[in-house]
Amino acid sequence: MKHFKFYSKADILSLTRVRRFETRMGERLQYLKPDAEWPEVLQESDAKFVVLGIPEDFGVKANYGTGGTETAWLSFLNAFLNTQSNDFFTGENVLLLGHFDFGDVKFLIENNAYNAEEKINAYRHALNIVDEEVEDIIKVIASANKIPIIIGGGHNNAYPIIKGVAKGLHKAEVIPLSQINCINLDAHTDYNVADGRHSGNAFRYAEEDGYLGKYCMIGLHESYIAQNNLMDMHNNPFIDYISYEEIFIHERKNFIQAVAHATGFTEDSYTGVEIDLDCIENTLSSAITPSGITPLLARKYVTFIAQDAKVAYLHICEGATQLADGRKNETTGKLISYLVSDFIKELSQD
Repeated sequence: MKHFKFYSKADILSLTRVRRFETRMGERLQYLKPDAEWPEVLQESDAKFVVLGIPEDFGVKANYGTGGTETAWLSFLNAFLNTQSNDFFTGENVLLLGHFDFGDVKFLIENNAYNAEEKINAYRHALNIVDEEVEDIIKVIASANKIPIIIGGGHNNAYPIIKGVAKGLHKAEVIPLSQINCINLDAHTDYNVADGRHSGNAFRYAEEDGYLGKYCMIGLHESYIAQNNLMDMHNNPFIDYISYEEIFIHERKNFIQAVAHATGFTEDSYTGVEIDLDCIENTLSSAITPSGITPLLARKYVTFIAQDAKVAYLHICEGATQLADGRKNETTGKLISYLVSDFIKELSQD
């Protein structure tokens, strides 16, 4: 794994604020022991969940977006590692694996591309490297019958995650074919035409390559769905969606009914759980929205799906604590920490 950094106990404790009479999450999480043989040691671990980060903004920039999504991972870690380990969530069934670092690739692009269009093309090409390495590590996690929890990064990473999980579950003989379903809480479809890899077409690539079965989107903003996209979805029996306007403006379904519809639509197979933070109102992202769902509803979303679906993975993406244009919001990591904790706690119920 050329670009992956595996975490040691010292790495984790360096971000954990140890305090007398308290036990923080960073003191309880599992990690890979020094000199351990990867991936054999993962197979032997009794952890049910494996957390890792993909702090990059290649896909966002390749989609003409504002960079900065690489900043969410460290913010999440600082929040998550310093939550309390207690009877509600001890953290002992979680292995914190590490994160990808594609800084060398980014350096080459930023210092050798002469104009904006060249940079966009270079980032689209560079995503082949990201895709391959992410797929490889996710496949190992899924084949060990663990649930990967991935913090991004752009939504471009949904493609190698879907591919890796589908291959891993098939290898572990959990599913008969290398194909899984997905539910995506998002303001956008990310099902744009396959015109080169970027953050707006991960699910199109996953479908065309045969790794995505059914795909259901919750909370799409009707004003941001391209007409050709809309026609493709309406003509595809394996794709369904419920728009933000259907839920909150016209009130044809309430939010939990929409989530229940999605879990029902995808119940025939293992299902990936996606959250694009640009759908949560005023959460810093490359496509921040003034009109979106609340953090409370996002927390209810992960909890309900953990209860009601055969969960394959959790992927939270597109968030940032600082964007390339200078905008900042330090609470993004804490929001992600809440979502991850809710997800794990619900799936850890006896």
